[in-house]
Amino acid sequence: MNTKRILIIGGPGTGKSTLITALEEKGYTCFHEISREVTAAAQKQGIEQLFLTQPLLFSELLLKGRIEQFKAAEQLEADYAFYDRGIPDVAAYMDYTGDTYPEMFREACKNHTYDIAFMLAPWKDIYEQDNERYESFEQAEKIQKYLTSAYESFGYTLIDVPFGTVSERVAFILNTLKNH
Repeated sequence: MNTKRILIIGGPGTGKSTLITALEEKGYTCFHEISREVTAAAQKQGIEQLFLTQPLLFSELLLKGRIEQFKAAEQLEADYAFYDRGIPDVAAYMDYTGDTYPEMFREACKNHTYDIAFMLAPWKDIYEQDNERYESFEQAEKIQKYLTSAYESFGYTLIDVPFGTVSERVAFILNTLKNH
């Protein structure tokens, strides 16, 4: 079976993880955001924000994990696999911070393409900061622009998910997939 890889992307605090959880509860295969795991592991080692202190190492760990998630879909017997962020997110965040990164990052984006990308816009009403999400809402809006630019540079046509309840957003995604 050729499982379609479906991205749920957007800046911090846009509701991606909530949608992924809702899709998972409906029985869909979902790959969760791994940056929280990488951040939490670094915090256990006494590094408060690995992304801020060692952005290249953090990004390399994300890239490796996201490639593993991408490849895992090859073993699935499912119509769809949903991803909370994708490989191009890594390049977008590095562009946002102004840090340089090896060409292998761009090559990974070109060599691992997802089938459909849904974009969630910054939404002030649901935005919350926490231990792993240090960005302000204004920073989240800026990151959104870098994400859009990165994905479009790799040839993606982003599908904007409208604001609404979780069930409305899930219905929008599933209805769009039926018609795609």
